[in-house]
Amino acid sequence: MAEPNPPIDAGLEIKPAHFPGRPPVDTYGNGGFRFAEMSHRGSILCLPSGIYGWEGTEPADVTKSKLKRLLDEDGVEIVLVGTGHDLVPLSKSFRDALAKRGMRADPMSTGAAARTYNVLLAEGRAVAAVLLAVN
Repeated sequence: MAEPNPPIDAGLEIKPAHFPGRPPVDTYGNGGFRFAEMSHRGSILCLPSGIYGWEGTEPADVTKSKLKRLLDEDGVEIVLVGTGHDLVPLSKSFRDALAKRGMRADPMSTGAAARTYNVLLAEGRAVAAVLLAVN
């Protein structure tokens, strides 16, 4: 006789999505991304310390308060910001916060940012990407 499913442990801890590597972005669209033979629904941050799920859903979410993880990251010179289907300028306060950390931001559509991230990553550049999911 098969044992019934064990009860879910009330102490179960759910952690934010994090992949501890630097793979290229294989595909994007349908509200998410594929990388390292995995998929993630929603927006992502591609940092030297890994790929993280990110709660951003629109260009207005690209702020220093919502991207503290990026601002705390070492070893980044270029930040590609995928702002969805269209290019949306970044706020001066966000650009200034990056500049204080020695980072330069390049906003572009999410597709262009994902492709550019892959190229710069392959070249060994000090790159990070903030990628808003697109449908």
